[in-house]
Amino acid sequence: MGHGHDHSHDHSHDAVSENDLPEALDLSVPTAELSSSDATRRSFLLGAGLLGAGAAASVLPHPGAAAAHGASPQTAQGGFRWLAGDHHIHTQYSSDAQYRVIDQARHGHAYGLDWLVITDHGSATHAKIGVDKVNPDIVKTRAELPGLLTFQGLEWNIPAAEHATVFVHPGRNEVEVLKQFETRYDGSLLPSTNTAAQNEAMAIAGIQFLGEQVKARKIDGALFFANHPARRGIDSPHEIRNWRDADPTVAVGFEGAPGHQAAGIPAPNGRGGARGYYDNSPSAASFPGYPLESYRTWGGFDWMTATVGGLWDSLLAEGRAWWITVNSDSHVNYLDQTERGPGSDFNANGKYNDPVYNGSINTQAGDFWPGYYGRTNVGSASFSYRAVMDGLRSGRVWVDHGRLIKALDARVRVTGDRRWSTGTPLGGVLQVRRGTSTELVLDIDLQDVPNWAGFIPVLKRVDVIVGTVTGPVTDRDAFTAPDTRVVKSFEVSKTSGKITFSYDLGRLDKPFYLRVRGTDGNRTQPGLLGASVDPYGPQLDVSGAADPWGDLWFYTNPIWVLPR
Repeated sequence: MGHGHDHSHDHSHDAVSENDLPEALDLSVPTAELSSSDATRRSFLLGAGLLGAGAAASVLPHPGAAAAHGASPQTAQGGFRWLAGDHHIHTQYSSDAQYRVIDQARHGHAYGLDWLVITDHGSATHAKIGVDKVNPDIVKTRAELPGLLTFQGLEWNIPAAEHATVFVHPGRNEVEVLKQFETRYDGSLLPSTNTAAQNEAMAIAGIQFLGEQVKARKIDGALFFANHPARRGIDSPHEIRNWRDADPTVAVGFEGAPGHQAAGIPAPNGRGGARGYYDNSPSAASFPGYPLESYRTWGGFDWMTATVGGLWDSLLAEGRAWWITVNSDSHVNYLDQTERGPGSDFNANGKYNDPVYNGSINTQAGDFWPGYYGRTNVGSASFSYRAVMDGLRSGRVWVDHGRLIKALDARVRVTGDRRWSTGTPLGGVLQVRRGTSTELVLDIDLQDVPNWAGFIPVLKRVDVIVGTVTGPVTDRDAFTAPDTRVVKSFEVSKTSGKITFSYDLGRLDKPFYLRVRGTDGNRTQPGLLGASVDPYGPQLDVSGAADPWGDLWFYTNPIWVLPR
């Protein structure tokens, strides 16, 4: 981040496409053949560890990667259609759930979702029966609800780790690919005699398998998001890095906040538990370096995302394009009045019979319907399956709980450039000459419609978080970014309409990234790494007193600013 305020402009700052790699970054071009300025730039980036073999998986040598998966150069600068979705939903084809596909889809659509992913648990029964049988229900739902994009996926038991959403673009091979993937790579189906190293290798192989299916044109796309990553402490930092490196077009992020948020509703109105069922302690399988606080949510968000200067920031500081989402993880929903159909035999049939009315109100369920509480908002070039997957892969995503805000647009621009068509959006990389001044411009539509709990949320504060890009780490289990901190907080006094903030990022003297966070301000405390890093961060959620409607937050994905 720069520190000056020179307003000299450089307007040649459009994102560089992956096929238009600057010569300074293309190590196949000998340094002797570079201009003196490009040679200086290469020397600077190599010295900072931002080029070379270790940086191969980052955005740094491929700054246009975000725009290289379908979005046109014009739409990559703005004008996206923001589509709300949920990538983690279970149905009667999961051993611990109960609803039909159409039930989840209708509710999700009614609660404002544009897309969702059906992710029943990987298991022997699902691999043998469920993955085939759920597909006709999904195809039927697509026909009945054309205004909703319904993907088929599964919740993968990552070998040696937690769970993950895996889903593919619809097509004639979607069932075949998912079935092969589950049968070969689901952790529940691997030999119990496997070592941890063998299982970690299988996780890498599984992600690579998905990428190979795309390259072979059997499917048009596949994505992976790690689910509830800090819940049991078994997703180690090096595994997360390994998944990303296995295929960065497939493994693109993790849940910034888990589902199961209704589990925090205090008794007697709810189960009085922990948001996300984050009430665990370290086990023999847990990564020993994680602190005890990592096993709890913070303002409803996972510790990896909620900690400024924590694990997520350590990945971003490397230049790794690694994104966050939120979702419902809906299995059985709060205040529902149904139960699994009588006579169900899941092991024999691969599903439960259709749910039936039971006349009682379920206050002990830990889930909300899809779209009821959390939204993953994706900047899409159009309303299509491909556009949603492209938007997710490119990181054009902001998330919120409880409809905290209506809309958000964040861009980094050369200072003073107010053309509507310019600016680098979420997930993007702005490249400018060193010494160029840049600024963050943030437009937020404040909420004026009650959420599904019946009240209008009020945004009170917006935080800008900035970290220096330091390149690949030598310790792949690193999970801190010591230079990342909240650099600016905007207090919000308006309660309706649109607000616009701009923040001067100064003259570029070193590569950096930024991300944005907002809150209703109801529950805050200094961040886990101290008040000097995060003076008003989310509060540690305490089981039994963690009403999910009691504090609401939004988070954005990052934007990088790199020297050209």
